[in-house]
This record gives sequence, structure tokens and C-alpha cells, in this order.
Amino acid sequence: MKIQLTKAGKRFNREWIFRNADIQFLSGESYAITGANGSGKSTLLQVLSGSMAISEGRVDWILHEKLIDPELVFRNLTISAPYIELIEEMTATEFLNFHQLFKPFISGVSTKEIISIIGLEKAASKQIRYFSSGMKQRMKLAQAIFSDVPLLLLDEPCTNFDTSGFELYNHLMTTYAQNKTVIISSNDVHEYSFCKHIISILDFK
Repeated sequence: MKIQLTKAGKRFNREWIFRNADIQFLSGESYAITGANGSGKSTLLQVLSGSMAISEGRVDWILHEKLIDPELVFRNLTISAPYIELIEEMTATEFLNFHQLFKPFISGVSTKEIISIIGLEKAASKQIRYFSSGMKQRMKLAQAIFSDVPLLLLDEPCTNFDTSGFELYNHLMTTYAQNKTVIISSNDVHEYSFCKHIISILDFK
């Protein structure tokens, strides 16, 4: 998927979060949106997801050379972010099975295999509310990365991860996200070191 921002800006009340943003995200490329905490990275990512309207300018989503209706953009993306909640009354298996009713997983990978890949085999039948913060983060990444969609948005993807979590994250990205348009919001270089393009939100203040 390709995304084009043209003179795009977002403000809350009188404060501009970003403005005059002319940015092109090309299909199959990887991008990092960087900047200090509170600088507007997450706001820009929500604009790119179609869940937040801009205050000025234009955002176009293009798939197979055709414009996508902004209200239908959600069908073509997944997102993992600290503000995205899991259904904690479900088990890991139930949650992933439920998720793929709406966003099928990439071909050849089952729910059982995904749970094994992210190292949660022993917790497959445990309710998510009993998971540690690191285990929940693995679940968030799994539902996002393994979904068969062209656009993957990640906001601080390694939150609550230890060393093994970072290793898993890098494995998932290099193995299962190669053909997607990837956009990562982060100020931690370890989360976006593989990205080909770096965009500073501070350039659009």
C-alpha cells in the first residue's frame, strides 16, 4: 500500500502537532517516524491508520493503483500500539482465532503455530488477563504482524520487552513482514534499525 500526505496538518485546539507534511510512504518499504516523547509520533500514526482526521491538507491511501475510501482503510492494515487493548477475558488461542475472522493470517501459518513462534505454548489456554505485560505485547505483535494485510503500523513495538522480546521482535519483522509497507513510531533505534527510511516528526513543526 502507498500513502501520500499532501500539505497535511493536525492540531488540537490551537496547537499544531504537525503541519505542512508532504510525505510519501511507498508500497513494500519500511519507515520509522522518530521524535521525542510527546512530539506527535503517535498522532501521525493514527492519521495514517485512518482513525484520526487531519485538520488541513490531504491523505491518500492507494492500493493496486486505486484510491481507497478513507472509511475502508482499516480493512487493509493492522496496528500494534500501547493504547490498543486485547480482549483479556479470552485465552491466547481464542483471541487469535477471533482476530482472524476479521483479518485472516498469512498463508500457511495457523493459530497454534503462531503461539509457538511467539513462545507462549504453555499459556495457549490461559486467559490474557493473567499474562505479564511482556506476554501481552507478544500477543499484540502477533495479531498485527501475522495478519495478511499490506500495511503494518507499529507504535513503540518493544514496550515491556526484555532481551528475548527484542530478539523475537526482530525475528518476526525480518521473517514475516518483508512484503508489507511498515511504519514504526519510535524514539528507540533498536525498534527501527532495519527501516530504510527515517522521518523526524520535528521536521513538520
